[in-house]
Amino acid sequence: MAFPLIAALMLGGTAVQAYGQIEAGKAQEQAIKAQAEQERLAAESRELERQQKLNAALAANTVAMGLSGKKAEGTDASIALESSKQVGLSESVMGLGERLAFAQKQREASAAVTGSQYAAASTLLSGATKAYQAA
Repeated sequence: MAFPLIAALMLGGTAVQAYGQIEAGKAQEQAIKAQAEQERLAAESRELERQQKLNAALAANTVAMGLSGKKAEGTDASIALESSKQVGLSESVMGLGERLAFAQKQREASAAVTGSQYAAASTLLSGATKAYQAA
């Protein structure tokens, strides 16, 4: 009678350990998602700051051209337009990088859950094998 009791206790301990692994994976997922959200908010804040600086620079250029008596035609206007295009492209690339970083964090969160589930399954199989051998 001692062997079935030992096997049952081993299985119970294994089940608790597997449950702990799954819960740890869920907690890790939540932590990574929270970190991703914080990074997304910080990226939006940086984007807003860059846009404000760009708008201020473009406004200053427009005022400077107006005060100098130059008309917004020809070379100066072409240079300003090309500069604006380059800044816009640069902003797009930075935004893409930040979105990719956010997506990577989301994948890490998903992997944490999947990994914990595989670890729990492995623990259950290992515990069942040990319980079988003990019985």
